[in-house]
Amino acid sequence: MKRQSVINRILLGLAGLVLLGSGLVVLAGGFNLYERRHLTPPDGWPLTTPGAVVMSDGTRTRWTDQGWWWPVAIAVLVIIAVLALWWLLAQLRRTHPGRLRLGRPSAPADGVELKERALGDALAADARGQAGIGQATAHMLGTARHPEAHLDATVAPDTNPAEVLRALCDGPLTRARQSTGHSDLPLQVNFRTSRHKPRRTE
Repeated sequence: MKRQSVINRILLGLAGLVLLGSGLVVLAGGFNLYERRHLTPPDGWPLTTPGAVVMSDGTRTRWTDQGWWWPVAIAVLVIIAVLALWWLLAQLRRTHPGRLRLGRPSAPADGVELKERALGDALAADARGQAGIGQATAHMLGTARHPEAHLDATVAPDTNPAEVLRALCDGPLTRARQSTGHSDLPLQVNFRTSRHKPRRTE
C-alpha cells in the first residue's frame, strides 16, 4: 500500500506540474504578456501571441507521409491508454483484506474466515488491557493474504512508548498472530498523549 501511495503522489505531482506549466504558457500568450512586459520568449516557444496555435499545419503533417509515423503514433497512444487504465484499476483495487482466512497463508483452514473488523476490534480490546494504554482503536489494511494491522493508542504523558510498544508486540500482536495463523502479521502503532492539566512547580 505504501508503494502504491508513493506512485500515486509521483504521478499526481507530475500531472500537476505539466498542467500548471501548460496553463501558465497559454495564459501568457492569450493575454499577450510577452509584448506588454517587453519580454523575449525562447526560440520555438509556443503560444507567444493571442493568435498563435499549438501546432502549425506544417508541424502536424511533417512526418505523415513517412511509413513509420502512424505505427509509432498508434503505439504511443496505446501505451498511454494502457498505463492510464492500469492506474485506474490500481485505485479501484481493494486496500482492505475484507475476510481473512485463518491458518497459515500457504495452508489456510478450509472454510474458516474472519472479518477484518472483528480482528481489529479484538486487537484494540486486547491493547486497551495493556498497562499505560487508555484508549485504542485498530483497523486492518493490506490484502487477505498479506494483512497489516494499524493501531492508534492513547498513552499517559509519563508513559515510556518503547516499553508500551514492546508490551504490545509481546502481548496483543503475538496473540493475534497465533489466533489467525499469520505469523508475519505486521503492526503499525501511532501513539497519542492523553490530555492532562499542566503541572505547576514552585
